[in-house]
Amino acid sequence: MVCAGIDAGSRAIKVALMDSKGGKMLGSGVADQGVEQEALARRLFEDVLARAGIARNRVSRIVATGYGRNNVGFADTTITEITCHAVGVRHLVPDAMTIIEIGGQDSKLIRLNSRGAVQDFAMNDRCAAGTGCFLEMVARRLGISLSDLGQLAARSTKAAAISSMCAVFAETEIVGLLASGTAPEDIVAGVMTAVASRVAAMAGRTILPPVVFTGGVALIPRMAEALASVLKHPVSLSPEPQLTGAVGAAILASRK
Repeated sequence: MVCAGIDAGSRAIKVALMDSKGGKMLGSGVADQGVEQEALARRLFEDVLARAGIARNRVSRIVATGYGRNNVGFADTTITEITCHAVGVRHLVPDAMTIIEIGGQDSKLIRLNSRGAVQDFAMNDRCAAGTGCFLEMVARRLGISLSDLGQLAARSTKAAAISSMCAVFAETEIVGLLASGTAPEDIVAGVMTAVASRVAAMAGRTILPPVVFTGGVALIPRMAEALASVLKHPVSLSPEPQLTGAVGAAILASRK
């Protein structure tokens, strides 16, 4: 039996196909998000099926999650991304106790209990600072791609201080730093530290390791190191960090 998870995020749609008996991933795919969310999700779903050589009638259940989950009309049900990320990360990293998920529009810190269930969570969804779109803004200002931020930050000798906790004011601050001659690599290093500090503020004083980093921003090199430095705990990357929500949704589909 095959089950599917569809994570309709704010920046990308992700699909995972799972063998419900063995828990093996049979296929996956990622596509940019857009206005016609259901059509995009359906097209990606059908493409992943075709590449995996799986007929549509073999898929017994589909669970949608993420920012646009209610727009995936062909899914059988929807489940919140908090639950799906917890299940997906625990499947990929069985001893995970704390999950940091940073996506395009929000960031989350999820604490798990010894059984892997969600104990509590904190979420930043009111401000772009501390999210992927904040890093996208920085990349645009510097005229580089998002994937090059980590390489640039690696050359920093002294991270710039980004004091503003609001994305709008932080952008103004970055413009001022550039005008004053601050090196771009020091600005990027400072921005990564600022993003990590937002996550640390959500965590408070309690961090239970192992800490696993997931979400689209986890694909940016050196972001995990910035989090580890601020949190004072090792931070490991989840395998397939962009797919953990879809994987969790597929696993939950198989349980139903």
